[in-house]
Amino acid sequence: MATLCRPVREGGGGFDCRLAMALPDKWIKLLKEWKDDDWDLDNIVSTLTNRRYGEANIAYAESHDQALVGDKTIAFWLMDAEMYHCMSDISPMTSVIERGLALHKMIRLITYGLGGEGWLNFMGNEFGHPEWLDFPRKGNNQSYHYARRQWNLVDDQLLRYKYLNAWDRAMNNLEEKYHWLSITQYVSRKHNDDKVVVFERGEKGLLWVFNFHPSKSYTGYRVGTQTAGKFRIVLDSDAKEFCGQGRLDHSTEFFTSNDPWDNRQCSLYVYIPCRVAVLFALD
Repeated sequence: MATLCRPVREGGGGFDCRLAMALPDKWIKLLKEWKDDDWDLDNIVSTLTNRRYGEANIAYAESHDQALVGDKTIAFWLMDAEMYHCMSDISPMTSVIERGLALHKMIRLITYGLGGEGWLNFMGNEFGHPEWLDFPRKGNNQSYHYARRQWNLVDDQLLRYKYLNAWDRAMNNLEEKYHWLSITQYVSRKHNDDKVVVFERGEKGLLWVFNFHPSKSYTGYRVGTQTAGKFRIVLDSDAKEFCGQGRLDHSTEFFTSNDPWDNRQCSLYVYIPCRVAVLFALD
């Protein structure tokens, strides 16, 4: 409904916000139909930011509707059958699980950062719940087997679900600190060849850098910012506490120069590994 969030006096529905339903559809379509190398970042960012100015949207990366029989959660689309055998911390890390964990964190973070003025999580998705949902019906002999959330998965410290849960907690804690949901974003870079997205949103010049490239890491990658000063890493999807490889040194200080870049007044150089999202803020 085009007027759902317009005032009643204007003939609208009078709601404060609306669900950004196009966002979960976009992610499922990408995971189903497109190779990682072929992701169109311009189109992804356009979908995430396509909303009326001043009309609040509630962003979410996936919903229970998409996990009903015949479809899967994002985690299951990413990792599929390997979730049954390779999610133990004591088993070797496979390329499928490594990719799945990395993209699960990045998809949720960029949706949280660009998708709206509120954030919605359907329970269980915060830790990458596998499989699907199915409610009792004639077709499954009134079974309750898939009509549940397996909380034991995230509680088991031997399983890697705990890392996704920790990532979800870190995202929410960071929003409480930098309040980006109440601030307008500015996207300065959407580079399809590099597979890099850069934008600013949040207090203290919060700077978001995403590298979706499956294999290319960038040393000394130049990014623009409107805020001058000394930046530090405040969130890193590659940190070992989130089952990353720990390739970034969090003690590093990043100083801006007065050289404009990507239509921003200042710029700085960062190291951004493949399939990693990093957030920087003024120290």
